[in-house]
Amino acid sequence: MTKQGERSRGTVLLVDDEAYVRDSLASLLERRGFTVRTAASADRALADGAAEGADAVVADLKMSGLSGLELLRELQTRAPALPVVLLTGHGTVASAVECMRAGAFEYLLKPAEPGELELVLERAMQTAGLEREVSYLRGTAEDGAGDAARDGGPRRPLGESPVWRRAMELAETAAPADTSILLVGETGTGKEELAKVIHAASRRATGPFVTVNCAAIPDELFESEFFGHRRGAFTGAVADREGRFRVAHRGTLLLDEVDTLPERAQAKVLRVLEDGVFERVGESRPTRVDVRLVCATNSDLGRRVEEGRFRADLYYRINVVSVDVPPLRERPGDVEILARYFLGELSRRLGKEIDDFSPDALERLAAYPWPGNVRELRNVIERGLLLEPSERFTVASLPADLRAGGAAVVGGDDGGDLHLRDRLQVEEKRLLLTALERAGGVKREAARLLGVDERNLAYYLRKHGLMEDRAPTASTAPIATAAEPTESDVR
Repeated sequence: MTKQGERSRGTVLLVDDEAYVRDSLASLLERRGFTVRTAASADRALADGAAEGADAVVADLKMSGLSGLELLRELQTRAPALPVVLLTGHGTVASAVECMRAGAFEYLLKPAEPGELELVLERAMQTAGLEREVSYLRGTAEDGAGDAARDGGPRRPLGESPVWRRAMELAETAAPADTSILLVGETGTGKEELAKVIHAASRRATGPFVTVNCAAIPDELFESEFFGHRRGAFTGAVADREGRFRVAHRGTLLLDEVDTLPERAQAKVLRVLEDGVFERVGESRPTRVDVRLVCATNSDLGRRVEEGRFRADLYYRINVVSVDVPPLRERPGDVEILARYFLGELSRRLGKEIDDFSPDALERLAAYPWPGNVRELRNVIERGLLLEPSERFTVASLPADLRAGGAAVVGGDDGGDLHLRDRLQVEEKRLLLTALERAGGVKREAARLLGVDERNLAYYLRKHGLMEDRAPTASTAPIATAAEPTESDVR
């Protein structure tokens, strides 16, 4: 077996009635990083359900009892996506043709050359992984549950502002490692696009990138959606289904709105992260997966842990690296960059020949606070393109709020988290930034505008991660920290 903590290249079921061949092949595959199960006969393998959770099967063609070919045909019924490699010491063209027609992934002569068998298994697992991904995408497209990128954002998130560059640099620095990453930011800030950057910059870039919106999955369907199920496991399970963790094997799984996971679901996700194994609904054999987890939230998960609304052990497991994704109002210089990108992309998609903005339209876009962030900006551009009769994007095609220079949310509620304490945190940070801007960075003046003393201001700046963003001024430095107030002191 693969040692705990080591990455398994996949689980192989080895079926051969000759103990010497079976044991030697098992030892060889384990040394090359595979997790191996063995069975002394096809009958035993089927009776024990040994193929459950396996990534590939290697079986002898001629065995006592059921032959390897008969095992293949039975597995084609039970698990049609499971690749089967058949070995034989007496190969003929006719038997090879029969095996391949029956659905064998490969047909090899004994004794199998170790390097060749390794490559065949690697290719078989990659092919099976692609088939799982295609099946998953087709299924989610049909039932409307797909969580692939719907925002239509740029493939690589755009922006030149310092706060955005810092977020990008941190994400790209952490990407090559296999550590879990937590993306924290308001709704619509581009967390999913940033997760794609992390995936593309990781060693898993050739593997699948799977996204799931935790808030969109009913509690009673959580296990089936995340871990999959066997046909007949429950009413309505008319076919086998691979779960999100299985589809993301050797790739990246993004859990969006991870704060909405119910407590029972949190415990099960934690187990997969710690052990790399789970059981499909209706299956007794564990499935081993190798998944890199990226989570996203628009809430203060640390506070939720304190309130007992999120498991502390899961929080520490997913929060190895935390990346704050800034809202669009904190990166006003990026509004025009993003607007021009969306204008070009959506003009092509909608068949419109509009390639520029009028100066006053750009002024309105730059002045708006964008409570719905990048997603709202894209929606405004798309709406305007549909209504614009001229060859330039003008103020006339903007929503009334933007034409008037108001700050109301386009289309009403932005769909963000309505938890009062979380929204107050957002407003608190906005007021701090506004006060610092009006005070020209002078903290004493900012404190006066906010109605607090400098000691309390230092607390709030550290609380929101703003202290390091601005160099101390002569009027405020140094601020003593030995007796820094607690949150209860400043309420």
